[in-house]
Amino acid sequence: MKVAIISGGTKGIGKAVCQLLLTKGFKVYTSARSIDPNFTHPNLFQFAADLSTKEGVIQFAKYVRAKENVIDILVNNVGVFMPGKLMDEEEGCFEKQIDTNLASTYHLTRKTIDAIRPSKKPYIFNICSTASITPYLNGGSYCISKYAQLGFTKVLREELKEDGIKVSAVMPGATLTNSWAGTDLPKNRFSEPESIAKLIWTAYELSDTTVMEEIILRPMAGDI
Repeated sequence: MKVAIISGGTKGIGKAVCQLLLTKGFKVYTSARSIDPNFTHPNLFQFAADLSTKEGVIQFAKYVRAKENVIDILVNNVGVFMPGKLMDEEEGCFEKQIDTNLASTYHLTRKTIDAIRPSKKPYIFNICSTASITPYLNGGSYCISKYAQLGFTKVLREELKEDGIKVSAVMPGATLTNSWAGTDLPKNRFSEPESIAKLIWTAYELSDTTVMEEIILRPMAGDI
């Protein structure tokens, strides 16, 4: 049975990816600050950890590595969005978003790479954002963290291509997740988490000689 790790997998895009991979026969390990008792499956294993801290990432990685010798898919999905302008945002916004959106991706990849290398079809997906390529007002430190996450993904792709490990940056635009809770905008102004999950699977199914380096998705009507 193939094995996948999805950080931040109890809601939004992460949960959609978990659900899809479970239907494809994967054993799925995911993390969140707290376990969701309503999200269950015989092949789903949740671990409570704060991945905005290096210690939380290490704990999660150790949990998975104690159970699995080979990891086929790693999805670095955990993230946080704190709106604000750079000169106006509250103290700590920069550090919180860098730690959650960038450092967690860096540390979880490093702590699991030795189990990814032996896979017959290894793949790393980093859930970036259209904010990784387009700055916008009120994006503040979130945009900085996502630009950096895309940069990390590009470097990782170069370093791992000789090992046959595929690396993709997934850059969704406005997606209907908890980040938009309370919005008055209609649902059709957003992409669905399930669409992102389906495209990740499409990328995974490509031949071993082809990789989608960057995957950009936006709502049909354009970003918000």
